[in-house]
Amino acid sequence: MIKVLDMNVPTLDDINVSGKKVIVRVDINSPVDKKTKKLLDYSRIQAHSVTIRELIDKKAGVVIISHQGRPGDDDFISLEEHAKVMSKYVGQEIEFVDDVIGPYSRERIRNLKPGEAIMLQNLRLISEETVEGPIEAQKDTFIVKTLAPLVDVYVNDAFATAHRSQPSLVGFPLVLPSAAGRVMEKEISALSKIFNEPDRPKVFVLGGGKVPDSLKIVENLVKKRAADKILTGGLLAEVLALAQGYQLSKENLKVIEDKGLLSQVQRAKELMPLIKDYVEIPVDFRTEEDGKVNDYPINDVHGVIKDIGERTIMKYSQEIQEAKVVVLRGPMGVIEDERFKQGSAKILKAALESKAFVIVGGGHMISVLGGMKTDPKKVHISTGGGALLLFLAGDKLPALVALSRTSTEVKV
Repeated sequence: MIKVLDMNVPTLDDINVSGKKVIVRVDINSPVDKKTKKLLDYSRIQAHSVTIRELIDKKAGVVIISHQGRPGDDDFISLEEHAKVMSKYVGQEIEFVDDVIGPYSRERIRNLKPGEAIMLQNLRLISEETVEGPIEAQKDTFIVKTLAPLVDVYVNDAFATAHRSQPSLVGFPLVLPSAAGRVMEKEISALSKIFNEPDRPKVFVLGGGKVPDSLKIVENLVKKRAADKILTGGLLAEVLALAQGYQLSKENLKVIEDKGLLSQVQRAKELMPLIKDYVEIPVDFRTEEDGKVNDYPINDVHGVIKDIGERTIMKYSQEIQEAKVVVLRGPMGVIEDERFKQGSAKILKAALESKAFVIVGGGHMISVLGGMKTDPKKVHISTGGGALLLFLAGDKLPALVALSRTSTEVKV
């Protein structure tokens, strides 16, 4: 069992799958080439292959289910290629079944032998899987009612979609003995350090452009006393600076206005009495004005802010050196432009060189990692986007809630 927030989530170590038929929800939703419709990245498939291989080695009959894209989008494609790629990583054939809940898939599951694995077609071909609803109601969907009687155990390995309350993610644990897979276990074990571990200080580095979400995270971290310091960059830092009375410049005010963030400035002002002792904003910014790049102190900014300045990088790096846990979510600047990538890169480097346990989340910060060497024992790279955001904001993820509510008689 893993304790996360106030929930106990069973893992594969808590459940007997030997000789059982196991349905496994993974998240192998991958980037797709718009022209060829071929997969561009296999990293998620590779990650989940560890769980699949373990189940096969335990002589389980494995039914893999997942989604890819959404109906109408360019990346809404069959899972046939996913099955072929998964076969390579697992080291044996993963048979693709071009069906989800129809007669073909049901018959194939009935005839599934120990040590065999199949992958069903894209879950989102079934309209139920595109709709979220109360956890209790999802056990009565066609997907769950059709597939659950054919298997013995449910395993959820899809942390990246754990924030969604859809049938394949929350319905099965209410009717089957269930557990978290190894990818899910790794995620929640790492993230539980944020709220469960006594190690102090805990430093959060929050940036990027999702200001409403980030303010919610800041509020939650302070209320739960989960953070000792919250270092900010990106648009979040600009909003907090304005809330504290700094003028910045007319160009930056226009950016804030154009992005509809004036209401967030007001929200930040309201939060300030609560968060002011925990939140730090940059002491200088790197800006662009008429093609020229310069660093300016926060009280005398010229041009459009594109990154944190050198003094801020040094200040934040020193804070990170003292930390026992560091969580980085969202870039410090416009990392798509090499001129404004150094704030994110240097802060990330400082975290990796510290003695802290480091959690890196969000696609932008993960992309900054690039070729940096990481030690798996002290660095966790989170697969979760929306799931990670909601977790940091203190929301209970529906998939984890469902797993925590599975039968207490999990030894089957």
